[in-house]
Amino acid sequence: MLNISQLESSLWEAADQLRANSKLNANEYSMPVLGLIFLRHATNRFNAVKAEIEKGLSSRGGKKRPITKDDFKGKSAIFLPEEAQYDRILNLAENADIGKAINAAMKAIENEAKMLQGVLPKEYTSFEPDLLYSLVRIFDREELRTATGDVFGRIYEYFLNKFAMSGAQEGGEFFTPPSLVRTIVNMIEPDRGNILDPACGSAGMFVQTGHFVENRGEDASAKITFYGQEKSDTNTRLARMNLAVHALEGIIRQGNTFYDRWEELLGQCDFVMSNPPFNVDGVSPEKVKTDPRLFTKKKMPGIATKTKVVSNANYLWIQYFYSYLNERGRAGFVMASSASDAGHGEKEIRKELIATQAVDMIISIGTNFFYTKSLPCTLWFFDKGKPAERKDKVLMIDARNVYRVVTRKIRDFSEEQLQNITAIAWLYRGQQERYLGLVGEYLNKTHQEAATIEDTLTQLESPLAKLTQLLQTFSDSLGASLPLLKDLPEVEGLVAEDIANQNIETFRATLAELEAGIQEFTALRVGLISELQVHLAWFATQAESLSTNEAQKECAARFALFIPQLKTLQKHINEVHKVVTRAMELAEKKLEARKQNIWDGKEVKKQRDALDIVRDQAIFAIKSTLYMKAQVTWLESRFPEAVFVDVPGLCKVVTRDEITQQDSSLTPGRYVGVTALDGEDEEDFEERMREIHLELASLNEEAVELAAAIAANFEELGI
Repeated sequence: MLNISQLESSLWEAADQLRANSKLNANEYSMPVLGLIFLRHATNRFNAVKAEIEKGLSSRGGKKRPITKDDFKGKSAIFLPEEAQYDRILNLAENADIGKAINAAMKAIENEAKMLQGVLPKEYTSFEPDLLYSLVRIFDREELRTATGDVFGRIYEYFLNKFAMSGAQEGGEFFTPPSLVRTIVNMIEPDRGNILDPACGSAGMFVQTGHFVENRGEDASAKITFYGQEKSDTNTRLARMNLAVHALEGIIRQGNTFYDRWEELLGQCDFVMSNPPFNVDGVSPEKVKTDPRLFTKKKMPGIATKTKVVSNANYLWIQYFYSYLNERGRAGFVMASSASDAGHGEKEIRKELIATQAVDMIISIGTNFFYTKSLPCTLWFFDKGKPAERKDKVLMIDARNVYRVVTRKIRDFSEEQLQNITAIAWLYRGQQERYLGLVGEYLNKTHQEAATIEDTLTQLESPLAKLTQLLQTFSDSLGASLPLLKDLPEVEGLVAEDIANQNIETFRATLAELEAGIQEFTALRVGLISELQVHLAWFATQAESLSTNEAQKECAARFALFIPQLKTLQKHINEVHKVVTRAMELAEKKLEARKQNIWDGKEVKKQRDALDIVRDQAIFAIKSTLYMKAQVTWLESRFPEAVFVDVPGLCKVVTRDEITQQDSSLTPGRYVGVTALDGEDEEDFEERMREIHLELASLNEEAVELAAAIAANFEELGI
């Protein structure tokens, strides 16, 4: 089975290593690499569709007619002339100009696909031939030769992500982190009609929309028309390539959205999604003063006294998003946190927006979600089709304390955190069945993970028993081994024999500790598995009844009884592993086991490696079980009756009157308040320690770079 995450990582590592050893910087390198990923995908798709077409071709005289371009129409594949096929480039003669050949392939594809004309990279002749040959081989791995569009879509997005993190392509501004895009998609559920992103970057909003629709078993291309606009030529090209890789179609045009409006889409869009540039301060008021998208009386938030330009364009964007929506349209967009509380002209516009009753939800996002910016942001949501009972209400969610640490500088939402935030919106909309479905899914996953624990614990027995026997056999032989140990030097008045005897005593005490630990672990394991089997058998009979809140709470309460035992078992596994490791180190470092024939170092290493593997599997099974159960607890503890309630520190539904009392602020933190921190458990502590470790590692790297820079400066000064 293809491990897509592992493949993504290995491809990036290989490709980035090539760049590091070349004369190219990340900006010069990123677009051509993405072009090769596209070319590999296009060839795969061409070959797959070609095989389908050939099966249905009519034959005359025992010969089938040749395939034509027309055969590919309506097949979601680009017809590739021979010079544009990956295999031809891969098999070029050694003296061939590979850069020229790839450029020609890109031009040939553009001639076949209208959406891609002028889009694909053609800078390959600036690459060293050896580098190009290596790159072409990297994307010709066995796993990629028959990979589907979904796989290439994932790889393309992964490389976009990594290039953004490395600072390529205009500082990463073209790429909205997947967590934020998916949050927007989950909240507005774009599943039909016209979808506009007037600051589309690399078309991430459209791609995630495609995933959303496909996950429902529907064809995004058949249900949706994508419209995108982007100021940068590079980003426009990235967007068109991204759509093509994901077998999506759309109209992506280059233009400055402040001045180039899409007239025919005003009031016609079912959905608007965007991550516009924040706090732009150079918009000409003369050019936009009659813009019909600026629907409020105030229109422009304010003009800078010195420059005579719009001082901050955030509220221009916000008005655009509203104006493009039809009478039942929804919008979701990223906005600077400062916009929620901004005063003066921005406050006047915000009041008018609130008065429309279309403001539906506001979500505060914490720091470090963007790759090049550490500032927090806010997600805004409009819904012009809100039902009467919610017309006068706004859902405020403060998600600043909800995140997963990726690196010291980057955070995101885990899959479950994203679903939990979405579940809050479901309850706000009265969609209880979806909320219960998610809790039921978590309970199923909890029990699925729990069912794997027994097997992982059983696998611990063999390497543990063999290692214990090897260690005990060595211990039994130590009486005859003392002469070898007397070679130790005298230390602090102790003769070598005394030191050796002390080491032997310590070693044997460790073995006794190991034996006691194994006995305790075995007793706990047997008891837990016995009880868990009974519970799992009971759960198997409850599948159909877990659709109600009461049944789910009962099931969760039953399973909660196992949590202390699972945590204790996890500690015992780690302790036994530590004692085994300590005993081995004593034998090899203090008692010179490797010098003695009785010590089978090869077998010891084999069993130690096996123990490491099964120990990690057992810990993973326990942690996965506890993690899934924690998701159930997170939801049920906050929404015990499976209906929306205000949760201090997290969410609150507010009325327009309450917003007016708060000076028309749309900052969730003003409304949700704070809550006491949950009691810290071992997993919380481990996560905090991981954050500290990441920060320390990053600071060490920065210190090394700074020291090198200082040394270089001193050298230049001749000091």
